[in-house]
Amino acid sequence: MTDEYGILIDYEFCTGCHTCEVACKQEHNIPAGKNCGVQVLEIVHEFTGDKMDIVNFPVFTKKCVLCAPRVKKGLEPACVAHCMAGCLEFGSLDKLCKKMNKKRRMALVRP
Repeated sequence: MTDEYGILIDYEFCTGCHTCEVACKQEHNIPAGKNCGVQVLEIVHEFTGDKMDIVNFPVFTKKCVLCAPRVKKGLEPACVAHCMAGCLEFGSLDKLCKKMNKKRRMALVRP
C-alpha cells in the first residue's frame, strides 16, 4: 500500500524544530540518541558580507515505512501529523507530483 504514496516536503518553510523526528521516535518506540525514519539536516549557505541562508531539510531514511500501521487506520504518518510548520504532506504520488510545480523548494520522497 505504501508503494503508491509519498511525502512532499516544502522545505522553504521547515523551521528545523525536529518535531518530525520526535514524532517518529515516539511512534516506533525508538530511544533518544538512535536514528529513526526522518532526520532534519541544517544546511548553511554563506553569502558575501554578513548574509547567510539557512535551509532545514527533513531527510527520510531507509527506516521510514510511511507509518504503514497508522495509514491503514486512515491516519497520516506521525511526522506529517505533528509537523508544526505544516511543510510535510502525505498523499498519493500522482497528487503530490502535481503540487511540485507550484513552488521551487520542494522535494518528493517515496521511502
